[in-house]
Amino acid sequence: MSRPSARALIEATVDPGSFRSWDEPIERAAYEPGYLAVLRRAEERAGTDEAVLTGQASIRGHAAALVVSEFGFLGGSIGVATAERIVAAVRRATRERLPLIAAPASGGTRMQEGTPAFVRMVEISRAVVAHKAAGLPYLVYLRHPTTGGVFASWGSLGHVAVAEPGALIGFLGPLVYRTLRGEPFPEGVQVAENLVDKGILDAVVPTGELADLAARALALLSGTPRPAAPLPGTLHSNAPLPDTSRPAAPLPDGEAPVAGGDAWSSIALTRRPDRPGVRELLRHAADDVLPLHGTQLGETDDALLLALTSFSGTACVLVGQDRRTQSQHRPLGPAALRGARRGMRIAQELRLPLICVIDTPGADLSAAAEEGALAGEIARCLAEMVELTVPTVSVLLGEGTGGGALALLPSRRVIAASNAWLSPLPPEGASAILHGGPDQAPAVARLQRVRAADLLAAGIVHAVVPEHVPAHEDPAGFARRIADECVRQIALQR
Repeated sequence: MSRPSARALIEATVDPGSFRSWDEPIERAAYEPGYLAVLRRAEERAGTDEAVLTGQASIRGHAAALVVSEFGFLGGSIGVATAERIVAAVRRATRERLPLIAAPASGGTRMQEGTPAFVRMVEISRAVVAHKAAGLPYLVYLRHPTTGGVFASWGSLGHVAVAEPGALIGFLGPLVYRTLRGEPFPEGVQVAENLVDKGILDAVVPTGELADLAARALALLSGTPRPAAPLPGTLHSNAPLPDTSRPAAPLPDGEAPVAGGDAWSSIALTRRPDRPGVRELLRHAADDVLPLHGTQLGETDDALLLALTSFSGTACVLVGQDRRTQSQHRPLGPAALRGARRGMRIAQELRLPLICVIDTPGADLSAAAEEGALAGEIARCLAEMVELTVPTVSVLLGEGTGGGALALLPSRRVIAASNAWLSPLPPEGASAILHGGPDQAPAVARLQRVRAADLLAAGIVHAVVPEHVPAHEDPAGFARRIADECVRQIALQR
């Protein structure tokens, strides 16, 4: 399969005429003659003076810094001069407050230069970490092939990481593996599509679609918040705010909130299969959605949805429990919570608000979950959320059962749909503890004060968004009211 050169990729991705090179001439006087001849032949073949091109361009009008490997130059390998060029570009991007897009295609360290080149991966990684610490986006497009020290350092540090279709991506290249082990590497493992499936990469993106994806990501990551309009009919408590809380607003004439006057009726409504969840929230209320996939640690769990998104011009990171993928056979597990923690880190690094959508019948109860450190992951979610310095909003959208719900609860502001509820166990489980069986679940739910109205009175939530009709009867209106209240709560924290 034909793969584009560095220049071809740049030309296919950036706005016409916008690329400005940052590359300085490379001084090679100190190189020994044999290696110098190798480099000159590489220049002739590749049409570049090194294995990487750097510079600035715009993509659909969004300014960005670029670091693009040229595989035709000694396999895109990283020598000392290559690393110095990359580090200089990353540091310049940081100084000039530009998002950074890296497009590696490399076999790793340049073997002709050995250890002095190998250790430069540390310097590249240090520059990338500093760039991210400055609150600037780092996007990675892994091209065919990307292996060795490049994949094991700056190639694996992206906030968003996507790859070419069919690209070979792995730690140890297949030639080296076969030489050292005497057998071929298992087929289908070091392939972009498999890494997406395993939650290591976010997506496979053809070159022709890279500009669109990059532009959407840059727009979301640099979105300018707009003030949210007041939302009629939202009930508020008097809990302390970083800003002045507004009083409860009256409902439109003739409307009354569906408050689930009885806890059990609210629970029944939230368990309906047609109850709108996080996907409907995004479908009906988001400006744009860029899904991210997995933990980047080799795990994925569809019970949790992670995305960059925007509501009414307010860009944010959204972590949402997806009610449509959870069941007795596929409950919310520890990998989902590790995915949530990835979202928390992205929000903190990029200074973006975090919205956590709670909608779960409960976390996994299994040996695999215990051995996967489910309890520890709940604890780590709690610990990381309370330390976040960005605006945070938790949304009780429907079911809120047990530790799986608690893990996403400790935002600065918590809102709830009026039929949402929060309980330490499913009411049937609590009834079993108190009465020896599930029959008293409705009475136990009332006793435990699980309703949104009860949570508001107790100061556990700060706003209740009414369901003028049950949410499943007006999913679009329900989604927009929830999103508007999220935007309002974010604005109060700025």
